[in-house]
Order: sequence, then C-alpha cells, then structure tokens
Amino acid sequence: MPAKTSVIVRSLIYNVVFYLSLIALMIVGLPSFLFGRHGVQFMARTWGQWSIWMLDWICGLKVEYRGLENIPTGGYILASKHQSMLETFALLKHTPDFAIVLKRSLNYVPLFGLYLIVSRQIAIDRSKGRTALAQINEQAAQVLADGRQVYIYPEGTRRPPGAPPAYKQGVAALYVANQARCVPVALNTGLFWGRRGFLRRPGVAVIQFLPVIEPGLGKETFLRRLQDAIEGGCDRLNREAVAADPTLAAVVAEGERVAVGA
Repeated sequence: MPAKTSVIVRSLIYNVVFYLSLIALMIVGLPSFLFGRHGVQFMARTWGQWSIWMLDWICGLKVEYRGLENIPTGGYILASKHQSMLETFALLKHTPDFAIVLKRSLNYVPLFGLYLIVSRQIAIDRSKGRTALAQINEQAAQVLADGRQVYIYPEGTRRPPGAPPAYKQGVAALYVANQARCVPVALNTGLFWGRRGFLRRPGVAVIQFLPVIEPGLGKETFLRRLQDAIEGGCDRLNREAVAADPTLAAVVAEGERVAVGA
C-alpha cells in the first residue's frame, strides 16, 4: 500500500475508534458522577491515555512530554499553544485537578456537557466581550484558591503551525488579577494532527512545559514574555520535526500564509 494511502486508511480507522470510544466511555462512565469532579477527571484521563495509545498503535504517532520538571504543585495557569484537538486531552495527564476555559455552548452538548458541568470547568460566553473576561476571572479565582490548574489557550482558538501569533488579553488579565504562576506550553501537534481534516501523520508530537512565569509582572510585560516563550518553543519544535521529516515543511509553510485573526 502506498505511504499516502496508508496514512489515509490509518487516519480513518483511528478517527472512527476515537469517537466511538469517546461515546462508549461517556456512557460507561456515568457512575463517575457519584464521585464529583475527581471521578469525571479520572474518566477524562483514562480516555486521554487510551486515545494516545491508540494513536501510536494505529497511526504511528507518539506523544512525547518534555519539561515535566517545570510543572509546579498547587494552583497555576497553564497557558498552552493550541494547534489541534490532540493537546486538549494529552495535557490532562499532567494537570491533576484541571479547569479548562471553554465555550459555554459545550455545556449543552448531550451527555458530554454533563461531564463538563460535574467536573466544574470554566464555561464562558465569548460573545459577551468584557463580560466574558469577568466570568473567567470570577471562576478562575476560586479554582486557583482551591489549588487547581486553570487551563487556557492564550489565542482563544486553534492556530496552524507557523501561523502569525494572535494572543489575546484574557490570559494577561487572569494572571494579573490573581497574581498567579503561569506555565507556558509549546508544542508541534499541528504538524501531525491538523486543526481541520482527519489526517493523523506518523511521527513524534512533542508537548513541552516551559519554565514558570512567576507573578508580579504587568499585563503587557507578561503577555510579551508569554508569547516569546511559547512561540520560540514552538519554532524550535517545528524545526526539529521538519529536520526529522522534511515533508512536514509544507505544513509549516501553509500555516505561515494564515493571516492574523484567521
């Protein structure tokens, strides 16, 4: 079977298994509600680990974690680059008591929304502008006070590898308002699992936890430092992946053509 055809077939099989296992686990995992958010988080991590294992077995795509020594204990902001759906479940392995900032509309997805509500995620209405920011700060303050991790995407949406950065003020406002530690996360997952389409390319997707940004910086200084850390880390990971597989250069080149705000 030609290599390209093999990738397509394997990707198709994985996507079917991925979504069927999600539906099955949501049904089987309903008793986890009895144990509150910790029970739901356990189910989420179980699904995440299963999905990563299947990704390697079916598609030949491994996930490598780096910088684990940079992860602090207790409450902090986890500010991650967002390129694909892969990191949404892969990061759960190293966030023991997470609360993800997500769209409120997800709470209304049948069954899936119940898991979000029980696990006490931070659901916001992004169309509300400043009101949405106030919603984040109010809920995040309690999450951080409880020693939990606030998991946020600073750009608000998925961006392809190589695309110009489009960081928003929300993460900076959250950092300053709560005087919280922040762990930046760089990754190259989008080279292998695109934000659109179903292809799952073989290789090694790297997720790297970068050194903590301690509290005490102003909004602009913090946001600049965060963007420099994440974007610099992603660029290094992209170059490393392209050096191992030159065909990935086309993925980066396509991302570079994406306009800011796309």
